[in-house]
Amino acid sequence: MLRYRDFFPTAADKPGSTYTAKGVPLSDALPLAILLTDQAGLCRYSNLTYQNLCGWGANDLLGSHWSAVIHPSDHKKAMQQWQDAVKGNTPFLHEARLKRADGKEIWIRHNAAPIHDDSPADGYVHTIEDISIYKLYERAGRRAEEQLYEEKERAQVTLDSIGDAVLSTDIDGRVSYMNLMAEALTGLGREEAIGRPLSDVFQVVDATTRKPKDDPARRAILSDRTVALEANALLISQDGTEIAIEDSAAPIHNRQGDVIGAVIVFHDARFSKQTSERMAYLAQHDALTGLQNRNGFYERFALAMALAERHDRQMAILFIDLDNFKAINDELGHDNGDLILAALATKLSACVRAADTVCRYGGDEFVVLLSEIAERDHA
Repeated sequence: MLRYRDFFPTAADKPGSTYTAKGVPLSDALPLAILLTDQAGLCRYSNLTYQNLCGWGANDLLGSHWSAVIHPSDHKKAMQQWQDAVKGNTPFLHEARLKRADGKEIWIRHNAAPIHDDSPADGYVHTIEDISIYKLYERAGRRAEEQLYEEKERAQVTLDSIGDAVLSTDIDGRVSYMNLMAEALTGLGREEAIGRPLSDVFQVVDATTRKPKDDPARRAILSDRTVALEANALLISQDGTEIAIEDSAAPIHNRQGDVIGAVIVFHDARFSKQTSERMAYLAQHDALTGLQNRNGFYERFALAMALAERHDRQMAILFIDLDNFKAINDELGHDNGDLILAALATKLSACVRAADTVCRYGGDEFVVLLSEIAERDHA
């Protein structure tokens, strides 16, 4: 069994007993930094590798405490661990910054174990390893993780701030992400939805046939291109609410260009549908009376002309102008004038057939279009 004296020279050793063939101490030939201390931690021996590591010579280190080279910021923690190890007569291990003689700092991993030389422990053998490069990689890795986290957070905040719902799936069609708007429209929280099949979360049917719509994510994955949801789509929320939606789905690729999933972007189309219907209505109707306006009249007139020619029928147009209506507005006010116009519109509409058209052509001008009249006298 080898003892520490087989590697480290002492004053009692005979010349050559712990030296290599070239007269170099065996411990100096090792690539590992080695230090011998007494039980108090005072240096009794340091090999050349350790001296080069810390930048101090053997005489400078002899009799000094091993912790003298530890960075002040790490010193307290290192000494606490050392005292615990000495008290328990157990190995010592820690990582800290070492401050070299030239002022440079390096990271070290420091191991120390009690020495037993046919007697109770009378010192410690220390091995010190420069781990600066590993710490550099570790910091770089942490920074990369922090940057990735920050980018993910920014993306999360951005996606939660937009008005569109965003939902993504993996290649197997299971939900992997939802933003807040997607949660609101589907009625499911992301914790509940993630990992579930898309069909459990994104239930879409045809508004007319009530049949399920094709899975847009699956279509995007299989075709490897952006696809639009089929028209007339209704999203069935978890509470049974039916929401008209418009959406599109696009494949998600990895760095190699392989499809790994899909993202669906959709929004509540009820407002836009109602708005477009309202705009279309106002384009052809008078806002005050609800009658066809001039644009609506022209369209109805063209249709009546076509029907009259096709069926060999006649049509008639009545122009109605209110006399002295300006005086009513001036004396009674425009609000009362509007009431009179609305009442007249109701009266005129009640006097004609459903196929006929009453139009407010201008301020106090009305037009009545009578379509498909068999005889002139019928007008």
